[in-house]
Amino acid sequence: MSAKLFQDKKSWQKNKNDFTFIDLFAGMGGIRIPFEELGGKCVFTSEFDKFAQETYAENFGEIPSGDITKIDAKEIPPFDILLAGFPCQPFSNAGLKKGFEDTRGTLFFDIARIVKHHKPKVLFLENVKGFKSHDKGNTFQTLKKTLEDLDYNVFAEVLNAKDFGVPQNRERIYIIAFSDKDIDFKHPKPKNTITKLGDILEKKVDDKYTLSDKLWAGHQRRKKEHKQKGNGFGYSLFNENSIYTSTMSARYYKDGSEILIEQKGKNPRKLTPKEGLRLQGYPEDYVFPVSDTQAYKQCGNSVAVPVIREVAKKIVKLLKK
Repeated sequence: MSAKLFQDKKSWQKNKNDFTFIDLFAGMGGIRIPFEELGGKCVFTSEFDKFAQETYAENFGEIPSGDITKIDAKEIPPFDILLAGFPCQPFSNAGLKKGFEDTRGTLFFDIARIVKHHKPKVLFLENVKGFKSHDKGNTFQTLKKTLEDLDYNVFAEVLNAKDFGVPQNRERIYIIAFSDKDIDFKHPKPKNTITKLGDILEKKVDDKYTLSDKLWAGHQRRKKEHKQKGNGFGYSLFNENSIYTSTMSARYYKDGSEILIEQKGKNPRKLTPKEGLRLQGYPEDYVFPVSDTQAYKQCGNSVAVPVIREVAKKIVKLLKK
Protein backbone atom coordinates (compact mmCIF):
# COMPACT_ATOMS: atom_id res chain seq x y z
CA MET A 1 0.00 0.00 0.00
CA SER A 2 1.44 3.36 -1.03
CA ALA A 3 -0.21 5.52 1.64
CA LYS A 4 1.90 7.50 4.07
CA LEU A 5 0.21 7.14 7.44
CA PHE A 6 1.55 10.48 8.69
CA GLN A 7 1.12 12.57 5.58
CA ASP A 8 0.46 16.31 5.50
CA LYS A 9 -3.10 17.30 6.26
CA LYS A 10 -5.45 17.68 3.32
CA SER A 11 -7.45 20.86 2.67
CA TRP A 12 -10.53 19.53 4.47
CA GLN A 13 -8.73 18.43 7.64
CA LYS A 14 -8.87 20.98 10.46
CA ASN A 15 -7.02 21.10 13.76
CA LYS A 16 -10.02 21.89 15.97
CA ASN A 17 -12.14 19.00 17.22
CA ASP A 18 -15.62 20.05 18.33
CA PHE A 19 -17.20 16.59 18.09
CA THR A 20 -16.35 12.99 17.24
CA PHE A 21 -17.74 10.64 14.59
CA ILE A 22 -17.27 7.21 13.05
CA ASP A 23 -17.30 6.43 9.33
CA LEU A 24 -18.90 3.07 8.43
CA PHE A 25 -19.05 1.58 4.91
CA ALA A 26 -16.64 4.44 4.35
CA GLY A 27 -15.81 3.89 0.68
CA MET A 28 -13.66 6.81 -0.44
CA GLY A 29 -14.55 8.91 2.60
CA GLY A 30 -16.87 11.35 0.84
CA ILE A 31 -19.23 11.58 3.82
CA ARG A 32 -16.31 12.13 6.19
CA ILE A 33 -14.88 15.16 4.38
CA PRO A 34 -17.58 17.77 5.28
CA PHE A 35 -17.76 16.60 8.89
CA GLU A 36 -13.99 17.06 9.20
CA GLU A 37 -14.25 20.48 7.56
CA LEU A 38 -16.74 21.44 10.27
CA GLY A 39 -14.41 20.48 13.10
CA GLY A 40 -15.16 16.81 13.65
CA LYS A 41 -12.64 14.16 14.60
CA CYS A 42 -13.00 10.68 13.09
CA VAL A 43 -12.30 8.05 15.77
CA PHE A 44 -13.09 4.86 13.81
CA THR A 45 -13.57 3.79 10.19
CA SER A 46 -14.71 0.59 8.52
CA GLU A 47 -14.52 -0.37 4.84
CA PHE A 48 -14.51 -3.90 3.42
CA ASP A 49 -13.12 -3.35 -0.11
CA LYS A 50 -9.30 -3.51 -0.22
CA PHE A 51 -9.00 -1.03 -3.10
CA ALA A 52 -11.27 1.49 -1.38
CA GLN A 53 -9.15 0.99 1.76
CA GLU A 54 -6.10 1.97 -0.28
CA THR A 55 -7.73 5.15 -1.58
CA TYR A 56 -8.99 6.00 1.91
CA ALA A 57 -5.54 5.49 3.44
CA GLU A 58 -3.88 7.65 0.78
CA ASN A 59 -6.21 10.57 1.50
CA PHE A 60 -6.88 10.29 5.24
CA GLY A 61 -3.70 8.70 6.54
CA GLU A 62 -5.40 5.67 8.08
CA ILE A 63 -6.35 2.21 6.91
CA PRO A 64 -10.00 1.43 7.72
CA SER A 65 -10.96 -1.65 9.71
CA GLY A 66 -12.47 -4.35 7.52
CA ASP A 67 -15.66 -6.43 7.78
CA ILE A 68 -18.16 -4.60 10.00
CA THR A 69 -19.92 -7.87 10.88
CA LYS A 70 -16.76 -9.03 12.66
CA ILE A 71 -16.23 -5.85 14.68
CA ASP A 72 -17.43 -5.87 18.28
CA ALA A 73 -19.20 -2.61 19.16
CA LYS A 74 -17.09 -2.49 22.35
CA GLU A 75 -13.96 -2.10 20.21
CA ILE A 76 -15.27 1.20 18.81
CA PRO A 77 -14.45 4.33 20.88
CA PRO A 78 -17.34 6.56 22.10
CA PHE A 79 -18.54 9.05 19.45
CA ASP A 80 -21.16 11.74 18.80
CA ILE A 81 -22.19 11.06 15.18
CA LEU A 82 -22.44 7.85 13.17
CA LEU A 83 -21.92 8.16 9.41
CA ALA A 84 -22.91 5.31 7.11
CA GLY A 85 -23.49 5.17 3.38
CA PHE A 86 -24.61 1.59 3.80
CA PRO A 87 -24.67 -0.74 0.77
CA CYS A 88 -27.31 0.31 -1.72
CA GLN A 89 -27.28 -2.63 -4.17
CA PRO A 90 -30.13 -4.47 -2.39
CA PHE A 91 -32.41 -1.45 -2.94
CA SER A 92 -31.12 -0.05 -6.25
CA ASN A 93 -33.10 0.10 -9.48
CA ALA A 94 -30.04 -1.42 -11.14
CA GLY A 95 -29.96 -4.34 -8.70
CA LEU A 96 -32.34 -7.18 -7.96
CA LYS A 97 -34.21 -5.17 -5.29
CA LYS A 98 -34.09 -7.95 -2.71
CA GLY A 99 -33.71 -5.45 0.12
CA PHE A 100 -33.18 -6.93 3.56
CA GLU A 101 -33.35 -10.43 2.04
CA ASP A 102 -29.96 -9.69 0.49
CA THR A 103 -27.05 -10.20 2.91
CA ARG A 104 -25.79 -6.72 2.02
CA GLY A 105 -29.18 -5.34 3.06
CA THR A 106 -28.86 -6.90 6.50
CA LEU A 107 -25.71 -4.85 7.11
CA PHE A 108 -28.08 -2.15 8.33
CA PHE A 109 -28.61 -4.26 11.40
CA ASP A 110 -24.89 -3.99 12.17
CA ILE A 111 -25.44 -0.23 12.25
CA ALA A 112 -28.33 -0.80 14.68
CA ARG A 113 -26.12 -3.05 16.81
CA ILE A 114 -23.46 -0.32 17.13
CA VAL A 115 -26.09 2.36 17.77
CA LYS A 116 -27.66 0.28 20.54
CA HIS A 117 -24.31 -0.05 22.31
CA HIS A 118 -23.04 3.53 21.91
CA LYS A 119 -26.21 5.64 21.75
CA PRO A 120 -24.65 8.45 19.66
CA LYS A 121 -26.36 11.83 19.45
CA VAL A 122 -26.85 11.75 15.67
CA LEU A 123 -27.04 9.19 12.86
CA PHE A 124 -26.34 10.13 9.23
CA LEU A 125 -27.39 7.43 6.76
CA GLU A 126 -27.32 7.67 2.96
CA ASN A 127 -28.78 5.34 0.33
CA VAL A 128 -30.32 5.28 -3.14
CA LYS A 129 -33.60 7.06 -3.82
CA GLY A 130 -35.39 3.72 -4.28
CA PHE A 131 -34.74 2.77 -0.66
CA LYS A 132 -37.79 4.75 0.45
CA SER A 133 -40.22 2.99 -1.91
CA HIS A 134 -38.62 -0.46 -1.90
CA ASP A 135 -41.07 -3.27 -1.11
CA LYS A 136 -43.97 -0.77 -1.07
CA GLY A 137 -42.22 1.23 1.64
CA ASN A 138 -41.83 -1.71 4.04
CA THR A 139 -38.03 -1.65 3.90
CA PHE A 140 -37.85 2.00 4.95
CA GLN A 141 -40.49 1.46 7.64
CA THR A 142 -38.41 -1.43 9.04
CA LEU A 143 -35.39 0.84 9.28
CA LYS A 144 -37.42 3.70 10.77
CA LYS A 145 -39.06 1.48 13.40
CA THR A 146 -35.70 -0.08 14.29
CA LEU A 147 -34.24 3.35 14.99
CA GLU A 148 -37.36 4.60 16.79
CA ASP A 149 -37.24 1.53 19.03
CA LEU A 150 -33.71 2.67 19.91
CA ASP A 151 -35.21 6.06 20.94
CA TYR A 152 -34.32 8.12 17.88
CA ASN A 153 -36.37 10.66 15.95
CA VAL A 154 -35.98 9.92 12.25
CA PHE A 155 -36.03 12.46 9.40
CA ALA A 156 -35.66 11.35 5.77
CA GLU A 157 -35.66 13.20 2.47
CA VAL A 158 -34.48 12.65 -1.10
CA LEU A 159 -32.04 15.31 -2.33
CA ASN A 160 -30.56 15.73 -5.81
CA ALA A 161 -26.91 16.63 -6.37
CA LYS A 162 -27.81 18.88 -9.32
CA ASP A 163 -29.64 21.18 -6.89
CA PHE A 164 -26.47 21.73 -4.84
CA GLY A 165 -23.91 22.92 -7.38
CA VAL A 166 -22.91 19.57 -8.88
CA PRO A 167 -23.48 19.00 -12.63
CA GLN A 168 -24.90 15.51 -12.08
CA ASN A 169 -28.47 14.24 -11.76
CA ARG A 170 -27.99 12.10 -8.65
CA GLU A 171 -30.90 11.51 -6.27
CA ARG A 172 -30.19 9.95 -2.90
CA ILE A 173 -32.12 9.56 0.35
CA TYR A 174 -30.57 11.18 3.43
CA ILE A 175 -31.80 9.68 6.70
CA ILE A 176 -30.92 11.74 9.78
CA ALA A 177 -31.80 10.58 13.29
CA PHE A 178 -31.42 12.39 16.63
CA SER A 179 -31.44 11.02 20.15
CA ASP A 180 -32.74 14.42 21.35
CA LYS A 181 -36.50 14.19 20.81
CA ASP A 182 -36.89 17.99 20.96
CA ILE A 183 -34.99 18.49 17.70
CA ASP A 184 -37.11 19.05 14.60
CA PHE A 185 -34.60 18.59 11.79
CA LYS A 186 -35.18 20.21 8.41
CA HIS A 187 -33.14 19.02 5.43
CA PRO A 188 -31.43 21.77 3.40
CA LYS A 189 -33.39 23.36 0.59
CA PRO A 190 -32.04 23.21 -2.97
CA LYS A 191 -29.51 25.97 -3.63
CA ASN A 192 -30.43 25.98 -7.33
CA THR A 193 -26.89 26.92 -8.28
CA ILE A 194 -26.43 27.10 -12.05
CA THR A 195 -24.01 24.37 -13.09
CA LYS A 196 -22.30 23.52 -16.34
CA LEU A 197 -20.40 20.36 -17.17
CA GLY A 198 -17.67 22.42 -18.81
CA ASP A 199 -16.71 23.75 -15.37
CA ILE A 200 -15.38 20.34 -14.31
CA LEU A 201 -13.92 19.08 -17.60
CA GLU A 202 -10.18 18.97 -18.17
CA LYS A 203 -8.71 20.95 -21.07
CA LYS A 204 -6.31 18.25 -22.27
CA VAL A 205 -7.31 14.60 -22.01
CA ASP A 206 -5.27 11.50 -22.84
CA ASP A 207 -6.47 9.70 -25.98
CA LYS A 208 -6.88 6.49 -23.95
CA TYR A 209 -10.23 7.86 -22.71
CA THR A 210 -11.57 8.22 -26.28
CA LEU A 211 -13.81 5.32 -27.32
CA SER A 212 -12.42 2.96 -29.92
CA ASP A 213 -14.26 2.74 -33.25
CA LYS A 214 -15.47 -0.74 -32.27
CA LEU A 215 -16.87 0.31 -28.88
CA TRP A 216 -18.49 3.46 -30.27
CA ALA A 217 -20.11 1.47 -33.10
CA GLY A 218 -21.40 -1.02 -30.52
CA HIS A 219 -22.92 1.78 -28.42
CA GLN A 220 -24.71 3.22 -31.45
CA ARG A 221 -25.99 -0.18 -32.56
CA ARG A 222 -27.37 -1.03 -29.10
CA LYS A 223 -29.06 2.36 -28.78
CA LYS A 224 -30.73 1.89 -32.18
CA GLU A 225 -31.93 -1.58 -31.18
CA HIS A 226 -33.35 -0.30 -27.87
CA LYS A 227 -35.08 2.59 -29.66
CA GLN A 228 -36.78 0.17 -32.04
CA LYS A 229 -38.03 -1.81 -29.03
CA GLY A 230 -39.47 1.37 -27.57
CA ASN A 231 -37.22 1.76 -24.53
CA GLY A 232 -34.72 4.45 -23.70
CA PHE A 233 -31.65 2.39 -22.93
CA GLY A 234 -28.34 3.23 -24.56
CA TYR A 235 -25.51 5.69 -24.21
CA SER A 236 -25.96 9.29 -23.04
CA LEU A 237 -23.96 12.05 -24.73
CA PHE A 238 -23.04 15.35 -23.07
CA ASN A 239 -20.89 18.38 -23.82
CA GLU A 240 -19.38 21.33 -21.96
CA ASN A 241 -22.67 23.26 -22.15
CA SER A 242 -24.73 20.48 -20.54
CA ILE A 243 -26.13 21.65 -17.19
CA TYR A 244 -25.78 18.18 -15.71
CA THR A 245 -25.06 14.56 -16.60
CA SER A 246 -26.92 11.37 -15.78
CA THR A 247 -25.97 9.49 -12.59
CA MET A 248 -22.48 8.05 -12.50
CA SER A 249 -22.65 4.41 -11.38
CA ALA A 250 -20.13 1.80 -10.22
CA ARG A 251 -20.36 0.11 -13.64
CA TYR A 252 -18.94 3.19 -15.38
CA TYR A 253 -15.59 1.42 -15.83
CA LYS A 254 -17.19 -1.10 -18.23
CA ASP A 255 -17.99 1.16 -21.18
CA GLY A 256 -18.80 4.63 -19.85
CA SER A 257 -22.14 4.56 -21.64
CA GLU A 258 -24.12 6.58 -19.07
CA ILE A 259 -21.85 9.63 -19.41
CA LEU A 260 -20.00 10.16 -22.68
CA ILE A 261 -18.38 13.49 -23.60
CA GLU A 262 -18.61 14.84 -27.15
CA GLN A 263 -15.36 15.62 -28.95
CA LYS A 264 -15.00 17.58 -32.18
CA GLY A 265 -13.80 15.40 -35.04
CA LYS A 266 -13.33 12.38 -32.76
CA ASN A 267 -15.34 9.63 -31.12
CA PRO A 268 -16.80 10.57 -27.71
CA ARG A 269 -14.74 9.89 -24.61
CA LYS A 270 -15.25 8.73 -21.05
CA LEU A 271 -14.75 11.01 -18.08
CA THR A 272 -11.28 10.84 -16.58
CA PRO A 273 -11.04 9.71 -12.93
CA LYS A 274 -10.21 13.32 -11.98
CA GLU A 275 -13.38 14.53 -13.71
CA GLY A 276 -15.29 11.78 -11.89
CA LEU A 277 -14.05 13.21 -8.59
CA ARG A 278 -15.14 16.69 -9.63
CA LEU A 279 -18.53 15.37 -10.74
CA GLN A 280 -18.97 14.15 -7.15
CA GLY A 281 -17.73 17.46 -5.72
CA TYR A 282 -14.51 16.16 -4.16
CA PRO A 283 -11.71 18.60 -3.20
CA GLU A 284 -9.05 19.18 -5.86
CA ASP A 285 -6.29 17.68 -3.71
CA TYR A 286 -8.08 14.35 -3.36
CA VAL A 287 -6.15 11.63 -5.22
CA PHE A 288 -6.60 8.10 -6.55
CA PRO A 289 -3.68 5.69 -5.92
CA VAL A 290 -5.55 2.87 -7.71
CA SER A 291 -6.20 1.83 -11.33
CA ASP A 292 -8.75 3.69 -13.48
CA THR A 293 -11.08 0.68 -13.22
CA GLN A 294 -11.07 0.81 -9.42
CA ALA A 295 -11.27 4.62 -9.45
CA TYR A 296 -14.45 4.53 -11.57
CA LYS A 297 -16.01 1.86 -9.32
CA GLN A 298 -15.26 3.87 -6.20
CA CYS A 299 -16.46 7.14 -7.71
CA GLY A 300 -19.72 5.57 -8.88
CA ASN A 301 -20.33 4.08 -5.44
CA SER A 302 -19.50 7.33 -3.69
CA VAL A 303 -21.50 10.41 -2.68
CA ALA A 304 -21.94 13.98 -3.89
CA VAL A 305 -19.84 15.82 -1.29
CA PRO A 306 -21.57 19.24 -1.64
CA VAL A 307 -24.94 17.69 -0.68
CA ILE A 308 -23.35 16.02 2.36
CA ARG A 309 -21.79 19.37 3.27
CA GLU A 310 -25.14 21.20 3.38
CA VAL A 311 -26.76 18.45 5.48
CA ALA A 312 -23.71 18.33 7.77
CA LYS A 313 -23.85 22.10 8.38
CA LYS A 314 -27.40 21.80 9.68
CA ILE A 315 -26.54 18.80 11.88
CA VAL A 316 -23.46 20.41 13.42
CA LYS A 317 -25.29 23.66 14.08
CA LEU A 318 -27.95 21.77 16.05
CA LEU A 319 -25.30 19.69 17.80
CA LYS A 320 -23.47 22.81 19.00
CA LYS A 321 -26.71 24.20 20.44
